[in-house]
Amino acid sequence: MFKPTRRAVAFSMLAFLAACGKPPSKFRAYNGPAVTQVVVNKGARKMYLLHGQSVLKSYDVGLGNVPVGHKQFEGDGKTPEGVYFIDRFNPRSRYHLSVGVSYPNERDAALAQALGRQPGGDIFIHGRGPEGNRFAQTNRDWTAGCIAVKDEEIEEVYAMLRPGIPIVINP
Repeated sequence: MFKPTRRAVAFSMLAFLAACGKPPSKFRAYNGPAVTQVVVNKGARKMYLLHGQSVLKSYDVGLGNVPVGHKQFEGDGKTPEGVYFIDRFNPRSRYHLSVGVSYPNERDAALAQALGRQPGGDIFIHGRGPEGNRFAQTNRDWTAGCIAVKDEEIEEVYAMLRPGIPIVINP
């Protein structure tokens, strides 16, 4: 009769754990052409990652919960319009992953000040995460002013973008 040794059991456990593998990482690698610009067309709910004039990837997006018009102040639920830049990356976002947009610029800050309000900030391209997955089922435009894509898609976007890339957000 076979009686397993402590060594045989240990090797069996290691083999079992190795076969299970790691859970898939949300951090992807990208080795294609550099993204030179991001374009968001709010009316069409589309975002494009471009290399020169060529579209590398396109995504359906959700916007702020008041999607029409340019963001004027904190809490208005609008997604900004204009030219901004990718300025930060958040690997610990509650929305899976997120990429920062340089809103507000000087013009945005002046507009909010003229209205006696704060311009707000923390505008991101982000995934859904658990919270967004619940909201997106009933309302495509559910963010507080951000640009939302599916979690699998933000993994691609996060890998493809670099700081300083311009993002043009059109009405």
